[in-house]
Amino acid sequence: KWDSMVICPSTVGTVGRIASGVSQSLIERAADVMLKERRTLIVVVRESPLSLIHLRNMVALTEAGGIVVPASPSFYFCPESIEEVAMSVTQRAVAMLGIATDHPAWGDKE
Repeated sequence: KWDSMVICPSTVGTVGRIASGVSQSLIERAADVMLKERRTLIVVVRESPLSLIHLRNMVALTEAGGIVVPASPSFYFCPESIEEVAMSVTQRAVAMLGIATDHPAWGDKE
C-alpha cells in the first residue's frame, strides 16, 4: 500500500484532468485514487508561462489535497552542472515527502 505519489514532470493537461476528476491514463487514475484516499500527491508542473486556466486547475488540485511544485530550479547554491540544476527540483519534491536528502536547504551555510 503506497502512501504518496509524485508525478515529475507533469503537463498542465495532466493537472487539469486530475483536478477535474477525469482519468484517461494510469497515472491520472492513480493520482485520483491518492486524492480520494487522502494520501500525499505531489505534482511537479513543468510548463511556463501559465495561463489563468492552468492556475485555476492548480488551485483546484491544491483544494482537493494535492501539492503543486513548480519545476523551478534553485540557483541559491550556485550549481556547477546541469545535473545539479535538475537535482534541485527532484530533491525538493523528495523533501516534500519527508525524505531526507543531502541537498542544502534555504539558510544552510556551506
